[in-house]
Amino acid sequence: MAAYKAKKSNLKELLTKSNTELDVLANKTNIPVEQLNDYLDKKVMNLNNAMTISKELNCTVEDLYVWKVSGE
Repeated sequence: MAAYKAKKSNLKELLTKSNTELDVLANKTNIPVEQLNDYLDKKVMNLNNAMTISKELNCTVEDLYVWKVSGE
């Protein structure tokens, strides 16, 4: 069975693609800019925030990261 691990955030690319600024995303999702900033580089977001962000950016939760797949 395959195991998935978030390797790298795609949030910066998705923000650029959707022409959305980080502060605008923060306002629309009620997620603090500081927390979103953490998600840009290193921190894996919880499922609730991932779903909220994906709906706002019109993408899937899977789109938010580059995934490492092991065990295939």
